[in-house]
Amino acid sequence: MPDYGRPIRFGYFLTPDASEPLIAIGQEADRLGLDLIGVQDHPYQGRFVDTPSLMAMLLAATSRIRVFPAVACLPLRPPATLAKAMASMDRLSGGRVELGLGAGAFWDAIEAYGGPRRTPREARTALEEAVRLIRMLWGDQRGLRFDGAYHRLAGAQPGPEPAHRIGIWLGVTGPRALELTGRLADGWIVSSAYVAPAGLLAGQRRVDHAAQAAGRDPAEIRRIYNLSGAIDERGSQGFLKGPVRQWADELTELAVGHGVDTFVYAGDPEQLGAFAMEVAPAVREQVGRERAGTRPSEAVPTEPGPAGASPSGASSSGARPNG
Repeated sequence: MPDYGRPIRFGYFLTPDASEPLIAIGQEADRLGLDLIGVQDHPYQGRFVDTPSLMAMLLAATSRIRVFPAVACLPLRPPATLAKAMASMDRLSGGRVELGLGAGAFWDAIEAYGGPRRTPREARTALEEAVRLIRMLWGDQRGLRFDGAYHRLAGAQPGPEPAHRIGIWLGVTGPRALELTGRLADGWIVSSAYVAPAGLLAGQRRVDHAAQAAGRDPAEIRRIYNLSGAIDERGSQGFLKGPVRQWADELTELAVGHGVDTFVYAGDPEQLGAFAMEVAPAVREQVGRERAGTRPSEAVPTEPGPAGASPSGASSSGARPNG
């Protein structure tokens, strides 16, 4: 798997639990110099605050960090209004929003909340339609029409335009959805809790082949890996469970050997400081040396967490299967 040579970025994966100091956590991530905050989107979870509302509050309370849904639950987020919300936040924040988008999972919960139940094929088709429709609404053509199987526009007016070209990053794991990512998306979001490095490598190849078949450069597609683990100086307890030096070695190999360019920590917010101030700079330094060819790669441990796909082949993927 090639190293795509993209700058390495670091973020935090925020669970929107109403009982937690969510704004303070976001401000700490901003203060520590992290690049991104990803916010889970499970509207049917009673203890969770609304993700777009939290995103807006985080953007207002921070100054530089980017924010994205990780990932937006498409069956409960109509794409036209989602496009409006993301563009509005991006414009008001000076270009600090990206869009993570998922086809859906946890269908019982989605249906209980008034959303549709879709098969993997239906969910994948709806996801592709949403990507196309959202991009139309971020353009400047008026009187937009779109007649899809699941989404439509009938003479809609676009706007406001985002402050920058918002990336659409798909949280998917199924083979057909990975091909969709390669054909249309700006990034792929996946979680170490559900796809171990070996599966990550296979997914990267599928994304790359689809991108090349569509006439795209695979290096244009961002690769975001949500990291479930713990920084523990007492010693190694497996993949992403150990001291800072182990984390630095493992993330460096994921970057130069597996093509990952963005690492989003999905662990205890109490460890944000160690991740941002110790792990991140060590990884940047090691990746720089690797790219300069000054030392050999080190292997990722072969003791990953649960491997394989999340519940739906076309589903989103976060620290937990996301809808």
